[in-house]
Amino acid sequence: MAPEQDWSRGVDGRGGQRARTQMPVSSVGEDRAVLLGFAMMAFSVLMFFVVGITMVKPYVNSKWEEEASCVLLQADILEEWVDCRGVSTVPCLRVTVNLTDSNQRTFLHFDEESVLLAPECFYIPKCQMDRAELQDEVLKVKSNLDAQLGSTSPCFTDHARHPGDAVLSRKYTFKKALFALLWPCLMLGGGALVVGLVKLTQCLAHLSSEVCSETAVGRLTSRYTQGKLYRILRRSSTQSPS
Repeated sequence: MAPEQDWSRGVDGRGGQRARTQMPVSSVGEDRAVLLGFAMMAFSVLMFFVVGITMVKPYVNSKWEEEASCVLLQADILEEWVDCRGVSTVPCLRVTVNLTDSNQRTFLHFDEESVLLAPECFYIPKCQMDRAELQDEVLKVKSNLDAQLGSTSPCFTDHARHPGDAVLSRKYTFKKALFALLWPCLMLGGGALVVGLVKLTQCLAHLSSEVCSETAVGRLTSRYTQGKLYRILRRSSTQSPS
């Protein structure tokens, strides 16, 4: 009975060790990789929130989709300076164009954001306190526009909400919004891929440990069966009459 008891302990008596072998053991590197993946996914959610406010929402609300042809008529610097975000006042460069399709005079703006900041201005410099530099900067832009008087350039209009305005270029477009969403999507996909690969590695390690334990049990069972058969044959040979 002693060999049988030893075999039973070897097969079933080491249940605790066998259970420990089957439990998925994660290393420090795997834990850090999982934390990195979840951190990447959390940061991507934050990026989605920021991009949605700064790019996607303005693109959805922007209606500057009607293309037109604008003829540059006049560029003037207004005598009254406009407020610049409550920090200082800056000179305002007003540009008047003629829409060739409707033969209508409108104010030209650089982009749709400048329509909201300064309704009459095509260009305003950055906020600073040096009035001489502000004046020189606006004069340079005006001289460039004066050299192009009478030229035609494509522009965009929104007759529904801004009938007297046109923009030279669009700041919020579908391509720009899609490109801005690309980075948080890559961050989210990368984080999910890292977590998935770590979990897959742990699952494969767990399956491998199960296969190894089952192979070891099979070998012990085979050895015990062979030993028992040998003892039976030996007893029968010793008890058989000569």
